[in-house]
Amino acid sequence: MGTNVLIGQSGGLVDDRAYRKLKDDVFSVIWEELAPLEQEIENKEALPYDKIMPALRRVGAFGFLVPERFGGHGLMIRQYLPIIAEFAKIQGGVRVIVHVHNSFGHAISELANAEQQAALLPGVASGEKSVAFALTEPDYGTGADLGTRAYRDGADYVINGHKWLITNSDLASHFLVLAKTSDTEVSSILVERDRLGLTIEPLPETMGCKGGEHGRLTFSNVRVPVTNLVGKEGDGQDNLERALEISRVFIAASSLGTGQYAFELSLRHARQRITFGKPIAQRQAVQRYLAEMAMDLQALRLMLDDAAAKWDAGERIPAVASMVKLFGLEAVGRITDRALLVHGGIGYTRAHPVERLYRDARLNWLEEGTPTIQHLVTAREFLDGHWWADDFAGTKR
Repeated sequence: MGTNVLIGQSGGLVDDRAYRKLKDDVFSVIWEELAPLEQEIENKEALPYDKIMPALRRVGAFGFLVPERFGGHGLMIRQYLPIIAEFAKIQGGVRVIVHVHNSFGHAISELANAEQQAALLPGVASGEKSVAFALTEPDYGTGADLGTRAYRDGADYVINGHKWLITNSDLASHFLVLAKTSDTEVSSILVERDRLGLTIEPLPETMGCKGGEHGRLTFSNVRVPVTNLVGKEGDGQDNLERALEISRVFIAASSLGTGQYAFELSLRHARQRITFGKPIAQRQAVQRYLAEMAMDLQALRLMLDDAAAKWDAGERIPAVASMVKLFGLEAVGRITDRALLVHGGIGYTRAHPVERLYRDARLNWLEEGTPTIQHLVTAREFLDGHWWADDFAGTKR
């Protein structure tokens, strides 16, 4: 019997058997080596990188989406989603490392030129290099509303401004900085961590996904060569939208993983918890909670399958990505709410993982754009003519 072979996003061949082995190896690392670190991370509010990074590097967890020719796995999106979903079941700070690293490894694979890819991607795949996205600012919004400026000075750009809430700022070797290169143009520029004039400071610890750093960056006359420009001047907004488009699907997959684990724990607790002589699983109120959780998970699965199939087929999916991200964050919110209700008081204590899942899930509201941004993108796309192309689409009138 022949081996099924799939075409990966890298253009290489992804052997089905090799993928299954990779997934098995990664899942073993997740549950045997990383999951047991949960209490240490939650108590210390710090990630033990000396334990986490070697385990992740051993299974190539930083190169899931990096093309094979640069040393990565070159996975298709539909192959990557179950993996990031599994990471979302364990301590959230670990999931954030894997998500950010792979999201921007993927972005560099798609947006950077050949020289930039050759310089960065082998190190990204091995985990020796990492790119963090420097967009959000303390006094401005996102997109074209930026205060950070970059002006040409001979063969260099000189960058001044502030960024904050920059995830993985403690790990990143490079930052993809969004800056205005004119009053009307936003550009994306790679800035190495050790550039003179770049200051990195940690911000206060977060509610959930403990341990990872969300830092403040200050650029004071930071010089980088013009060859660090990604694309052309003025491409920053387009680069941003393309990078965030697929990364929003990754966040939705993370919502699925967190929600599914909360559901698994709720099923187990409902079967084991006895009140008035019988398991609470036999009570209609609890059964309703469980049914509502299952419906959210089923719908999110189907939306993720659809988004992955479209992207892997080469389609742009701005509306689909925003809808699945928005539905995912709302679904995991409902699921973790109901998980607390199923568990009762014990679920509100730090003795139970449901409490941690509840906190970790709330980061999904903010990653890759707030719910309001997803509403705006979705509405804009439909107003501009986006429509479904399936058997239910009917005749558009």
